Amino acid sequence: MAKFQGEYESTMDSKGRFLMPAAVKKQLPESENSFTISRGAGNCLTLYPKSTWDNILNKISGLNDLDPRVVVFKRNFLRGATEVSLDNAGKLNVPQSLLDYAGVKKDIVIFGVLSRFEIWDKTKYNEMFDSTSDATLSENAKAILDEYKINFND
Repeated sequence: MAKFQGEYESTMDSKGRFLMPAAVKKQLPESENSFTISRGAGNCLTLYPKSTWDNILNKISGLNDLDPRVVVFKRNFLRGATEVSLDNAGKLNVPQSLLDYAGVKKDIVIFGVLSRFEIWDKTKYNEMFDSTSDATLSENAKAILDEYKINFND
């Protein structure tokens, strides 16, 4: 599975398209040009390569549909999920409903988060990081690393 990382800027045009940065394309599996774009946590969009999305769908399809929590989870997780492909110019077209959800206007940040990319309105992206203190980030990192028993020095 791919491990995406980095921050890349692009611009959304009036038709809801953006040019996929070359540095993002280099991280994609060879000849991967189909994706699923969906609602993400915190008013961003998530962009999964098709192969990764198919793997996720296989995992959640086995969940018990008689469990009301599963039904609600699937509805929310899949809400707005749309298959998109790079066009000949290297652009992705984002559905207007998803742009509205994320509050994307023009300038965007494409942020690699291991198995997916997040697409943020640039202003909201900066506000998200500016609103969290260094002390809070350090406390959260320590708690998570301790809970999952992760030591970078191993």
